[in-house]
Amino acid sequence: MKLDAHARFSTRCIHAGQEPDPATGAIMTPIYQTSTYVQEGLGQHKGFEYGRTQNPTRMALERNVAAIESGVAGFAFASGLAAIDAVLTRLKSGDHVVVSDNTYGGTFRLFERVRRKFGLDFTYVDTSHLDRIAPALTPKTRYLFLETPTNPMLQITDIAAACEIAHRHGVRVVVDNTFASPYIQRPLELGADIVLHSTTKFLNGHSDSVGGIVVVRHEDDVEWMRFVQNAAGAILGPMDAFLIMRGTKTLDVRLERTNANTMEIAHYLEAHPKVVRTIYPGLPSHPHHALATRQMRGYGGLISFDLGTMDAARDFLGRVRLMALAESLGGVETLISHPAVMTHASVPVERRQALGITDGLVRVSVGIEDVADLRDDLAQALA
Repeated sequence: MKLDAHARFSTRCIHAGQEPDPATGAIMTPIYQTSTYVQEGLGQHKGFEYGRTQNPTRMALERNVAAIESGVAGFAFASGLAAIDAVLTRLKSGDHVVVSDNTYGGTFRLFERVRRKFGLDFTYVDTSHLDRIAPALTPKTRYLFLETPTNPMLQITDIAAACEIAHRHGVRVVVDNTFASPYIQRPLELGADIVLHSTTKFLNGHSDSVGGIVVVRHEDDVEWMRFVQNAAGAILGPMDAFLIMRGTKTLDVRLERTNANTMEIAHYLEAHPKVVRTIYPGLPSHPHHALATRQMRGYGGLISFDLGTMDAARDFLGRVRLMALAESLGGVETLISHPAVMTHASVPVERRQALGITDGLVRVSVGIEDVADLRDDLAQALA
């Protein structure tokens, strides 16, 4: 089985980076649950020496996602935050990063409470307004760190235009593509330098693995990421790699169904009298709807909506039956959460309010259940 270099997206999802096992012909890459490898002689081995440094299952996943994201190499880590932290190791004390202001709460916590202690500096701007990017750049800026769509306000940044601005100033662009997935958009094809994911979400898709991955396009990043993956050791285990590869095989069909379900749910919520505001890039009411239509393939599986007050949100979340009140997103099952209390609790209250993360805001990650059942659950919970 040899994958054609011009294979299309769904074919790459299923076959890229994976060959039948040479020992048995197994079509699925085996789980190489080993910590070390026997060497034939001193300095003579089969390309594998130690489990932290190399693992065939992890390698197959890294090649698979690199192909899906149109990158030259991928590096898998123990979580999405470990992946982000690994990217930051390219920087040194005094370096500066410009960040999308509505970034994930865990990213904000890592930047502000961990990496700032080591001399990195961060400036947060609304990158959906392109005219705010260049003024935030300084001679010490090394990265423009984008999230698009953002979590949970679903703001959209024009990736190609932002890359053009950053590259004119010698700044590399990192895109956290977790919320979209490569099915929805592929930032490296739009000019970004590094793309990363929490593989826990859409790539895995089954809520049974935690991991992260970095995909790069420059050879100097390849060399460094390979070094730091081994040196710092926050690697993804072989079982998780196997589970994520199982997930990427169905990424195309899962996201197609997710897109359809989410659009129908968004229209339902927008028309409901108890919903103050519905935020979804697929709705014409979204301020970045036209950009999302141009940049994305579908609009993704996340909706945020405001019920007005904490009491209304708490009452609603206590009444859902089919939807699960839980953190995370991107699984086949529908998950619902309260950003101010859950995913963004680490963000200061005044900052949350400035971003629009109100006490009445609810976020739903729409799964692939029958959409009529999801709609019925919303109806009874809102009644």
